[in-house]
Amino acid sequence: MSTCSRCGATFSCAMVDADPSAPAQPCWCTYLPASLPVPSAPGASCWCPDCLKQHILDQRADHPKPAG
Repeated sequence: MSTCSRCGATFSCAMVDADPSAPAQPCWCTYLPASLPVPSAPGASCWCPDCLKQHILDQRADHPKPAG
């Protein structure tokens, strides 16, 4: 299990928590719009589904698409 670096919730990340003997599977986050770079700093981790989905919603509210 992974721990969200934003809220501390535990969640499953296919990139980190995958069984090395199982076939590779895409992570749940790959099905969402790209909104953040993958963490690369030492000790950094991904966000849980709730935090990432909320971030995407917040981004859309802050930057609405122009009409037309």
